[in-house]
Amino acid sequence: MSPATAVDRIAAAFESHGKAAALMPYLMGGFPGIDASRDIGIACAEAGADLLELGIPFSDPLADGPVIHAAATDALVAGATAEEVLGVCEDLATRVPVVLMVYANLVLAHDARVFVERAAAAGAAGLIVPDLPHDEAADLLSACDGAGIALVPLVAPSTRPDRMRAIGRDARGFVYTVSLTGTTGERDELPPGLAETVARVKAEAAVPVAVGFGIARPEQARRVAALADGVIVGSRLVRAAREGGAAAVGESVAELAEALR
Repeated sequence: MSPATAVDRIAAAFESHGKAAALMPYLMGGFPGIDASRDIGIACAEAGADLLELGIPFSDPLADGPVIHAAATDALVAGATAEEVLGVCEDLATRVPVVLMVYANLVLAHDARVFVERAAAAGAAGLIVPDLPHDEAADLLSACDGAGIALVPLVAPSTRPDRMRAIGRDARGFVYTVSLTGTTGERDELPPGLAETVARVKAEAAVPVAVGFGIARPEQARRVAALADGVIVGSRLVRAAREGGAAAVGESVAELAEALR
């Protein structure tokens, strides 16, 4: 795949998914092993995922709750490296667009352009860097634009209107809308202000709006799909990976995909 087509692949995934909203499962690269994480990604694609969010394990994942944090720790203890996860990305990107979820230290440790070029060469369609503030992202955005991949921004219910406007203006691929203030994790209920949050983001962004954090069950995904262009599910699927591997993840993704049709 040419990196120049990566952003277009994201757009196409949101436009032609055949569901009420695009489905984007999250998986942790290297958990419960490198080969197992590849199998999990394939299971997601075969079960109805439209895009994949592929996490690169990091020792201090500030945005992640206990389930994903534990998976990152286990992957690192097992010896997973960023290079190996990029190899998983390369394999999965032939099936669906893959957006890497990576913390800023891993991107900026050497040179942002070097990391972006490596990601693009591995077929990544975009990057999500949750701990890089929008005000400090200009160089990375330029590098991603140059490589033809999307730097996907995050917004939250607490994002100020002026900041929301700036993020919407610079958004590439889609806007990752955090449904609640806090870390990733399964929740019993969707936050009561979600519809208002999504409406605010849609008013400022020219790209699709996808919602993540706290979505676990098919009925929750269906409700989010009535508001947003995409549904991101993470902790529920990482828990399934721990409990039953690729087969369990594939079953859960199939249930989510069916709920969105």
